[in-house]
Amino acid sequence: MSKAVYVATIEPNSGKSIVVLGMMRMLLGKVAKVGYFRPIIDDPAEGEVDNHINTVISHFELDINFKNAYAFTRSEVLQKYNQGKPNEIIDVIIQKYKNLEEKFDFILVEGTDFSDEGSIIEFDINVVIAKNLGIPAIIVASGADKTNDEIVGNIKLACDTFRSKDVDVLALVGNKVDLSNEEGLRSELANSFDNEIEQIVIPKINSLSNPSIKEIVKELDGKVLFGKEYLNNQAGSFGVGAMQLRNYLTHLKENSLVITPGDRADIILGVLQANISDNYPKISGIILTGGIIPEEPILKLIEGVSLSAPIISVPSGTFSITNKIGAIKPKIHADNPQKIITSISTFEKYVNEDRLAEKLVTFKSDGITPSMFQYKLLRRALKHKKHIVLPEGSDERILRATSRLLASDVVDITLIGNEKKIRSKATKLDIPIDFDKVSIIFPTESPYYDDYVQTFYELRKHKNVNLDMAKDMMADVSYFGTMMIYKGHADGMVSGAIHTTQHTIRPALQFIKTKQDVKVVSSVFFMCLEDRVSVFGDCAINPNPNAEQLAEIAISSSESAAAFGIEPKVAMLSYSSGSSGKGADVEIVRAATAIVKEKRPDLKIEGPIQYDAAVDMRVGKSKLPDSEVAGQASVLIFPDLNTGNNTYKAVQRETGALAIGPMLQGLNKPVNDLSRGCTVDDVYNTVIITAIQAQGL
Repeated sequence: MSKAVYVATIEPNSGKSIVVLGMMRMLLGKVAKVGYFRPIIDDPAEGEVDNHINTVISHFELDINFKNAYAFTRSEVLQKYNQGKPNEIIDVIIQKYKNLEEKFDFILVEGTDFSDEGSIIEFDINVVIAKNLGIPAIIVASGADKTNDEIVGNIKLACDTFRSKDVDVLALVGNKVDLSNEEGLRSELANSFDNEIEQIVIPKINSLSNPSIKEIVKELDGKVLFGKEYLNNQAGSFGVGAMQLRNYLTHLKENSLVITPGDRADIILGVLQANISDNYPKISGIILTGGIIPEEPILKLIEGVSLSAPIISVPSGTFSITNKIGAIKPKIHADNPQKIITSISTFEKYVNEDRLAEKLVTFKSDGITPSMFQYKLLRRALKHKKHIVLPEGSDERILRATSRLLASDVVDITLIGNEKKIRSKATKLDIPIDFDKVSIIFPTESPYYDDYVQTFYELRKHKNVNLDMAKDMMADVSYFGTMMIYKGHADGMVSGAIHTTQHTIRPALQFIKTKQDVKVVSSVFFMCLEDRVSVFGDCAINPNPNAEQLAEIAISSSESAAAFGIEPKVAMLSYSSGSSGKGADVEIVRAATAIVKEKRPDLKIEGPIQYDAAVDMRVGKSKLPDSEVAGQASVLIFPDLNTGNNTYKAVQRETGALAIGPMLQGLNKPVNDLSRGCTVDDVYNTVIITAIQAQGL
């Protein structure tokens, strides 16, 4: 049984980071504990660490010490070879790998980069390492500037070499392939290799192929004059501003990097003005060459301009700088989450993850970890893309979450608000949103506004609502967003980042209504603890439920748990366990438990039970030794809102658990409420569970 895989490339700049990041995300969704290992790394600059290791460990929050994640630097390997000690290299690599193997269920091993001297022997080294570790390989080849015959030939040679050394090859990846060659390459790979080997073709993704301004600054030894916060901008293209301004402006392209001598004040100011104009494309930055800093009046003028791109001064001349920029090979860094997200979503889009995982992971983990849960959420949402409306479109957290959601291509998004203000805020905060992929609506300017007003009037006139009142209501973002769902113009809504819970859910209660046989709208949080995911309900909606309401909350919460892949074992929480406790509060819990048992005899339920007895096996078995739930509860039902809300927040803050929710239960169509203290992650996750609800759970 394999517990690892070796990701190897056959050439420089193959883009294997896409494969490594995508596979790490996939593996964390399948396996509880995933490790990462690089046998050989490039020699890091003084004071720096290996970028690959830093990016993977930090982004996925892996519990690995940096020094344990690699065995040798490139210079150390060459020194060992020159000393005639290649066996020492393998011995140390095996020992380091085995140390990780004891700690993790699965290890992703990443091969070398082919980026320095000695690359002639690198391919052979990778084959030998994979053979000695006894693990299968995935081979990544670049399709950049190659014909399909060349790509297939290179892959076939690499595959034959690995197999000749008895290393199984699980998958072949043609990366950075020209779109016009994509289908042809798939066909040629299918004809050249048997079905036992997974064949993957990933086209060139421009946003990943372009260097960031930060990479350019580092390569050119540049000095940031303005706009340090925009260094993650990506240079889509670059051009020299040498002609007169009126002519140069016509050459600007989206995300252009402008290169111009530092004394060309006309180009500098003209380009900055064009950048804030709706009539010209946005630039990614300005490089001032020759070590020339603009004069004081020009600098003062720039300081007063609203920037969305950095201005960099470099010492070399224009011609030299242009050539150097053209030679820069972009990388993916830990502090550029947008590139990481794009890489992962690209992998998910072009790779059949279920089929690949079946070849890789030959065992199943007990239980479900937070990473597994989030991975499964994303995969389910991707199966049937839904349209989610976000009424608070100008909030920074909403905009940042929108950027992530669009990069993952997991939902269609409508933002409600003033389009000009939303675009301006995204630009000011350097939030990369492709506005061609998002709809922005201002309620009273929408072509649906009059129809929504009339519909609301018809629905609520029996409550003495007149047309003027209906117009006012439909100008409200929550009412407008909810009406979009009612009319089928959106599938779900997420709000509450700047509005109260009541403001968010009142419209839904008025005309979305509850499902048949549901009397109580309630909520659950998915509490992602270190080693499990628990469902907490109700922590957001019902202050003091009676026994019947509490029973309905328990049934709804158990159904939500099952729908999201969590086996429901329901604990009806109270201040006593079993039959020992007395008092009105515990009697409500006891009665609610009896109602659930009568309505749903198939459910595993225990109540009343204390929290420690519900989640701690030792305590549970001592207090309720015959219980199927004690010590292993997955659904915890709190007796009232005061207890539930405080408990979920205490668990969240004290343990660092991720709390996804609240997810509302019982409505005909999904509307979910955010906390006004929500984070970007909260918004992102809540949108995804809303999309899954909209699929018809």
